[in-house]
Amino acid sequence: MLHLPGRRAADPRGLSRRRLLQGAGAAASLTLAASTPFFRTGAGAATLRQTPTTRDISGTNLSMLLWSHFVPRHDEWFDQFVAEWGEANGVTVQVDHINTADIPASIAAEISAGQGHDIVEHIASLAQYEKSVLDLTDLVEEANARHGEQLPMAQRNSFNPTTNVYYGFCHGYAPDPGNYRRSLWEGVEMADGPGTWDDLLAGGARIKAEQGVQMGLGMSNEIDSRMAAQSLMWAFGASVQDAEENVVINSPETVAAVTYMADLFKQTMTPEVFGWNAASNNQLLVAGRASYILNSISAYRTAQRDQPEVGADIFFRTPLVGPAGEEGALAHGHAVFISMIPNYAANPDTAKEFLLHLVNNYAQAAEQSELYNFPAWPETVPDLESWVDEDPYGSEPADKLSILKTANDWTTNLGHPGPANAAMGEIFALPILPNMMARAARGEQTPEESVAQAEGEITAIFDHWRAEGLIGGGA
Repeated sequence: MLHLPGRRAADPRGLSRRRLLQGAGAAASLTLAASTPFFRTGAGAATLRQTPTTRDISGTNLSMLLWSHFVPRHDEWFDQFVAEWGEANGVTVQVDHINTADIPASIAAEISAGQGHDIVEHIASLAQYEKSVLDLTDLVEEANARHGEQLPMAQRNSFNPTTNVYYGFCHGYAPDPGNYRRSLWEGVEMADGPGTWDDLLAGGARIKAEQGVQMGLGMSNEIDSRMAAQSLMWAFGASVQDAEENVVINSPETVAAVTYMADLFKQTMTPEVFGWNAASNNQLLVAGRASYILNSISAYRTAQRDQPEVGADIFFRTPLVGPAGEEGALAHGHAVFISMIPNYAANPDTAKEFLLHLVNNYAQAAEQSELYNFPAWPETVPDLESWVDEDPYGSEPADKLSILKTANDWTTNLGHPGPANAAMGEIFALPILPNMMARAARGEQTPEESVAQAEGEITAIFDHWRAEGLIGGGA
């Protein structure tokens, strides 16, 4: 018997669902038997190509804990894709999709219990769990042999140079451009949107004062706020750590970035940004109440469908240039898809075979995510540039997404210029960076005081993980 849950609402962040897709064995409640007509081949199938396995995995099981994708079409495709792979290989597969905000705690709980899913995936590095997951060097090397070299950004988001361990398998990412409303910026003589952080402040202040529309950069305990803080710091020549994994956050450049954010808040935003969740900036933009946000294209896709007039008015810019120049105009991937196989996984070989199959079919992942998913192995999606030049999902003009062709150049890893290490993984799961911005923006501390407090919190985390032998530095 096939049980399909009800259709999800437009914003999947606040919802979860569970599907059990069974590729072999008897049917049961919430399962898909191997013989079901739902499995298709050829035209209409979710699978572009079946991937020969390197070992016999028939009769095994595979369970996956995944975040609910921000483009609903993707998960509808993915569940069918998994079912087809399960049937082809005689594997019973369970897929659990939950709210992305709940993923880190769920992974932590499974690791603490020593049992759970064979594959767990988050949209950012969780390097702090390195000792609790398998080294996936063999898997990455096999993917490199089949598809060419992995993107350096993807490698640095999943590899520990101190221990020489791939604690994760990064199969793709979502670029994080600036999203702006062209009609609002035309009113301040910037029809192409802001190109620098100075433009953002000057134009955004005028838009709020003259047109009554605010800006949407969060300063709260959620992942988008953490990404925004990181991008702003890089643009000012600041960072949490240096290339050798030493804490360097307490610098004049960080103080300047925090001072800027306080000014930006006072002139362009409202206090709601201190209490946002990860969906709030999307919702503000789709509702027509934001002049600019930092986000993937998922908010735009929602607007195309639900608020087409707003969608037609949303355009994109590459990361803003600040005092550090073009070199510092960087963004963390809005979502960086990192799968891990915990030490307790009952079927690690099956998990590895599935991940290789996913990479081999990444053109489907990119297409069915409405171009949200970009590949960590670029050779797997050879038509990507032509797709963003002529969006198959109805952008007007058709080349609206063309700025994403350079995304591999301006997307960097968590913790740049160092690696995405255990300390950065813990810090990125906490509100340390948004709170550093927020304290100054609310006038609770001077920028210098707020940066010094953040330095103390960050140094303690680095000291802990350095003592665990998982990071370098210490100079």
